[in-house]
Amino acid sequence: MTSLDTPAAAPGAGIQDERLATPQDFGDSVRAAVRRIRDGDLGMLPVVAGIVVIWTIFQALNQTFLSSTNLVNLSFDMVPIGVIALGIVCVLLVGQIDLSIGSVSGLSAAITGVVMVREELPVWLALLAAVGAGCVIGWVYGQAVNRFGVPSFVATMGGLLACLGLQLWVLRGQNAINLPYDSSLVKFAQVWFVPEWLAYTMAMAGAGGFLAAGWVRTRRRREAGLAAPSTGWLLTQAHLLLLAGGFAVYYLNRTRGLSWMLVLFVTLVLLMHYTLAHTRFGRSLHAVGGNAEAARRAGLNVPRVYTSAFVVCSALAALGGVLFAARLAAANQSTGTADVNLNAIAAAVIGGTSLFGGRGTAFAALLGVVVIQSISSGLTLLSLDSSYRFMITGAVLILAVALDSAARRSRQAHGRG
Repeated sequence: MTSLDTPAAAPGAGIQDERLATPQDFGDSVRAAVRRIRDGDLGMLPVVAGIVVIWTIFQALNQTFLSSTNLVNLSFDMVPIGVIALGIVCVLLVGQIDLSIGSVSGLSAAITGVVMVREELPVWLALLAAVGAGCVIGWVYGQAVNRFGVPSFVATMGGLLACLGLQLWVLRGQNAINLPYDSSLVKFAQVWFVPEWLAYTMAMAGAGGFLAAGWVRTRRRREAGLAAPSTGWLLTQAHLLLLAGGFAVYYLNRTRGLSWMLVLFVTLVLLMHYTLAHTRFGRSLHAVGGNAEAARRAGLNVPRVYTSAFVVCSALAALGGVLFAARLAAANQSTGTADVNLNAIAAAVIGGTSLFGGRGTAFAALLGVVVIQSISSGLTLLSLDSSYRFMITGAVLILAVALDSAARRSRQAHGRG
């Protein structure tokens, strides 16, 4: 009997644990981290270094780039694309692709405008209708891939055109539907900020949660005789996270502060991270993406995993479309078009999600969208047109894929050795 919840062991996991002695002190933990990097497991290091380089360059060219005002605006603008990229991470994990995310977000924005303005129904019902439509679209993709053997590239490309047509049909020829500025949805995306005391509390809670989760994970690994970081290493990471979070809150509060919209995105990232790293469903996604045939033989319901990944991706694309509409206070025919597909997929890949399947984290969407939006914001401040943004984003994307491919070959070489 197959089941989606059946865990599957990652190939070579035992070998890696045997190679790493259980760290007993801070120095052992540092040496273990260096060894993983040397073996090709770079993690988020390249994209973090890329963000530092991008911010340094744009700050040198324009002194307002790292101003509190610009960073607050950046934190608002990156959320819709980031939410959509979070769904792309799930699809890429299972070795598939969704090219319709932009059209799905545009359709959900149109549904939101019709339900809220034309039908004069509550915001929560508009949100439910938009996300529900996204879930249905994702389920259809799953059936096309599983039952009829249609490649996800083709299925979602057809969905792109179909959703674009549905978006125009839902709008009924209107160029735009303006959302009420006094609605809670628009206020959430434009003017609602976290009180300063609560923002600092969130930063402390985040560091405390990281320390608690790391402590539990370390204890379990040590009880199982597996490699585990030292207590000093965990405390150092938690302190660095607390300092970074506290400084971010302080700096953003120099102008408007921490937006609730950004809090929503970070919360979704943390929930997705927990799901991918600590649940059977998340392990199933990694297993299927790593080797679908091996996962099937291990008892996983592979078609169900594929369908679930498409449903999650389309649902998050729909939520991103709602946030797009809220941010602009309007749903129009161009919502979700242009470079939404490019930016969302590029964000997931640049953040570290592998196009080969089986490797990726929720934080890839967060870091990737920071890169994408930083490039866009920096070029806007320099008064350069979008042609430069497309060329730079494309170059960064190619570099990210090249690094992923090189790291993959390095891991395979060390595995054979």
